[in-house]
Amino acid sequence: MKEKNPKILWTLFKTMFVLSACTFGGGFVIVSLMKKKFVEELKWLEEDEMLDITAITQSSPGPLPINASVIIGYRMYGIVGSLVAILGTAIPPMVIISIICVFYTQFRTNRIIAIALQVMRAGVAAVILDVTIGLAQNILKTKSALHIALMVIAFVAAVFLKVSAILIILICLAIGIILAAVGHFSKQKNERNLDHEPTC
Repeated sequence: MKEKNPKILWTLFKTMFVLSACTFGGGFVIVSLMKKKFVEELKWLEEDEMLDITAITQSSPGPLPINASVIIGYRMYGIVGSLVAILGTAIPPMVIISIICVFYTQFRTNRIIAIALQVMRAGVAAVILDVTIGLAQNILKTKSALHIALMVIAFVAAVFLKVSAILIILICLAIGIILAAVGHFSKQKNERNLDHEPTC
């Protein structure tokens, strides 16, 4: 956790508010913008840490932007930071959706708005692709045959076999827990063996 400077709270709120207000296309888009802001500009997080946050928020229940704001806020300023980050993230969509609800019929039938939303999808797709490539590169950097194989298998299962994303995430989570447990027990066994080795 960073040093508790109150200015961090304002920067955190302002950043999350602006990112949330300018984000269209779902959680992956705001995660990409968070990466550029918190990793490249503010340098509050390392790239690997941001990618880990992305993985955690994607595999956790609830909206991805809110999940990410909870972790980033806590990382920067504890529980208060989480609350401030959530507030900054939640206010823009609440206000925008409330306005849209009032004028829903007009929005739905307005040809200009329909065309604008259609064009925005191209930009959204590009940003989501950028996040996907970043996550894939992070897996490739590990040079782990198992991790790379799991990524390929998960992709094939989701795209071609239409396996539920929830099922894929749960299976990968189970594999991760098993590998962590095996590594933990192996480490304990090695430590016990070292303790029992005769000393000269």
